[in-house]
Amino acid sequence: MTENKDQVAGVLLAAGGGRRLGGHPKALLSHRGHPLVEHAAGVLLAGGCSRVHVVLGARADAVRERVSLPGCVLVDNPEWEEGMGSSLRAGLGSLAGTEARAALVSLVDQPGIGPEAVGRVLAAYRDPESLVSAAYEGVRGHPVLFGAAHWAAIAATATGDRGARAYLKEHEEAITLVECGDIARPYDIDTAEDLVHLE
Repeated sequence: MTENKDQVAGVLLAAGGGRRLGGHPKALLSHRGHPLVEHAAGVLLAGGCSRVHVVLGARADAVRERVSLPGCVLVDNPEWEEGMGSSLRAGLGSLAGTEARAALVSLVDQPGIGPEAVGRVLAAYRDPESLVSAAYEGVRGHPVLFGAAHWAAIAATATGDRGARAYLKEHEEAITLVECGDIARPYDIDTAEDLVHLE
C-alpha cells in the first residue's frame, strides 16, 4: 500500500482572487496564524501525499513572497481568472513527467477538511484508472482523486468554474465514494460571512 500512496501527488487549487471577499486572494487569508495556503498544503502532506503541487493565480508574486511551502511545487496559472477549470488543467499538466500515477485534488478554501479525509480518499487508490471522491452524507465533494488515465479527458473538459464536474457526472458509476461526513466539514470560504470558519 505504501508504494501505491507514493504514486499519488496532491494538487492544491489556490489561485482564486476572492472576488466575493473584496478581492483578497484566498491563499493569503489567515487561519490558525498562517496563510490558508500553508494550512491546506500541510493537510495534504499530513494526509499522506508524498508531494504537493500548489496552483497559484491571483497575486501569485505576493503569495510566493509571504508563504512558506517547503517540499511543494508552485505552479503558476496565468489564466486563473477563467475559473477553477484552468487551475485544474495547470495542476494536472504540472504532473506530466513526474512519477505520479494519480492526483488528489483539494481546494484552498475548505479548511474544514483535514488530513483524516485526505488519508481516507488516498487509501482507496488502486491504480491509474482510479476515480475516488470524498462524500458527505452521500453527496460527492472534495478531495477528489483522479488516476492518470483520466487526466487528459478531464483537462479537455475542465472549463470555467466547473472543474471536473462534467467528467465526473459522465463517469459516476466508476467513482468510489468514500464517506467523510463523520470527520470533515466541506464548507467553502466564499463570502465575508464565511470568515467565521477561520481561526
